[in-house]
Amino acid sequence: MAQTNSNQKIKGELKYDSKVIQKIIGIALSDIKGLLTVDGGFFSNLTDKIVNNNDVTTGVNVEVGKTQVAVDIDIVAEYGVQITKLYDQIKEKIYNKVKEMTGLDTVEVNVTVVDIKTQEQHQKDSVSLQDRITGVTKDTKEKIDDQKDSKQTEAKEGRVK
Repeated sequence: MAQTNSNQKIKGELKYDSKVIQKIIGIALSDIKGLLTVDGGFFSNLTDKIVNNNDVTTGVNVEVGKTQVAVDIDIVAEYGVQITKLYDQIKEKIYNKVKEMTGLDTVEVNVTVVDIKTQEQHQKDSVSLQDRITGVTKDTKEKIDDQKDSKQTEAKEGRVK
């Protein structure tokens, strides 16, 4: 069966939403040793825990052009890791994955190290924040249930008398 080259006859343009590039980068960075998290700010961690979302685009900002991409990310690095090597790994991983999946060239990668933590401190901070939020949610639910029970009891006693 002969193939005709219909691509030359069809007009159009391929574009990428910034969320797509952010997601590619977020997933690509997920297995870099020594990188604890992207965008380790308190508020981003708080929203991640409340909503329990695993949004890999958090903390990844991109500018997407027709043929090029520029990237800005904030990271928390693991204490003891050589940060310059970590930066090189991040750049290489981003460049390769974006090029492989989209054909776009990554022309700039800006990384801001916002914190450094030990693996244990990172785990403790993540767990304790989750525990605090879960505890507050549980306490609030219990108080509401107690108030509801007492109102129901008062209503029943008022009707029985």
